[in-house]
Amino acid sequence: MDLDLAKLDKEIVNNDVYDQLAERWYEAQDDPIALLRNQHKLEMPWILEQIRRHIGYRSEVLDMGCGAGFLANDLALAGHSVTGIDLSTSSLKIAESRDKTRTVRYQQGDVYQVPFPRESFDVVAAMDLLEHVSDPQKVIDEATRVLRPGGLFFFNTFSKNPLAWLVVIKGMEWFVKNTPKDYHVYSLFIDPKQIRVWLEEAGLQEMQIRGIRPVFAQKALLRLMKTGVVPKEFRFTFSKSTLISYTGYAKKLREQ
Repeated sequence: MDLDLAKLDKEIVNNDVYDQLAERWYEAQDDPIALLRNQHKLEMPWILEQIRRHIGYRSEVLDMGCGAGFLANDLALAGHSVTGIDLSTSSLKIAESRDKTRTVRYQQGDVYQVPFPRESFDVVAAMDLLEHVSDPQKVIDEATRVLRPGGLFFFNTFSKNPLAWLVVIKGMEWFVKNTPKDYHVYSLFIDPKQIRVWLEEAGLQEMQIRGIRPVFAQKALLRLMKTGVVPKEFRFTFSKSTLISYTGYAKKLREQ
């Protein structure tokens, strides 16, 4: 597929920020990417648990907007057959170099026009993606198209309210070194009610949506605020409240 990268970069916000990270994807602590890595540590066991419960120990997975392969490479280590697509060729190179299994299939791909036939995967993930695209509903529709009946769609994103704006946008600007200007764009944050509407319209049954936030009572948070550097032990936790951010999954209805 020939990609019109200039056009796509206008639809996928701040793709160039990730394109420039190179090895910092895995090594930087003085960058918001360190928070993403630590949040992934919380979400990964939960994602594996849901896949094992509903699909099994072997599944075919598509990681949309895979970046440097945090999710894709861990899923491959757990025994799943994984494909990762992203616009950033530099991120894909890093992802491939960090794939200990040497089994993940990485390729440049458009999340608005996924380059695979319908019903190709048991699991599709859009983690840390929906708040970076101008048309998240289209991404969800594409995920559903390539999912097999009974397959699972995983996602996470930020809520749209003043608290999320304060914590996610201003908090990073104030306290995390090397936070790019407009790293997150508030207009692209998504109310959980809207996600539920899009899931239903796509033919997906919501299975679970749960809040996710930093652990506020931790010494690592104070060190972050003082130094601008994210401690390696910085922790996130699941929460009943979805006011800051949330993660979830849905199942493609078998009767489709």
